[in-house]
Amino acid sequence: MKIYFIRHGATMGNLAKKYIGITDEELCPEGISELKNLMFPVPDLLICSPLKRCVQSAQILFPGQEVQICEDFRECDFGDFENHNYQELTGNPDYQYWIDSGGLSAFPGGECPEDFKKRTIKAFARLMTVIPEIRNMTLVVHGGTIMSILEHYAIPKKSYYDWQIPNAHGYVTEFDRIQQKIIVLEKI
Repeated sequence: MKIYFIRHGATMGNLAKKYIGITDEELCPEGISELKNLMFPVPDLLICSPLKRCVQSAQILFPGQEVQICEDFRECDFGDFENHNYQELTGNPDYQYWIDSGGLSAFPGGECPEDFKKRTIKAFARLMTVIPEIRNMTLVVHGGTIMSILEHYAIPKKSYYDWQIPNAHGYVTEFDRIQQKIIVLEKI
């Protein structure tokens, strides 16, 4: 089965390089414009995060296609860092602690990155057990969601941050149900 992992289009927060996790931003005009210039095969199954930026992206890319929501594919809760960029957080001791941890410590007032990864991986595993045999599926989700799933399942094996992808881009993959692995075919 082919799986297309597509990161949602850009929001104003994305353009300002802010940590936009649970903030339910809509797409910005630039994000909408970029998505309107893309074409992907119509999926047998279209799944996305419940946040507006993902739902809007899915509706632009696949007009009229039924969208199924997966609550656990929502982005990480960045807590006190939410809706701020690194410049605004410079000098914040909590931010420096998080940086020094290699991004592994919990976000103050937010979610632990490891818990976020477990949530998205568990949701993907559950999805793979309940969907019928289909030719292709598209997930319109967040960068962190894609990174978590691919870090866990993908061949070739890479670290979390190695799977970063810009807005409105993603990966074409194949899921091997027997080995429970994702073979990454190309970047899109």
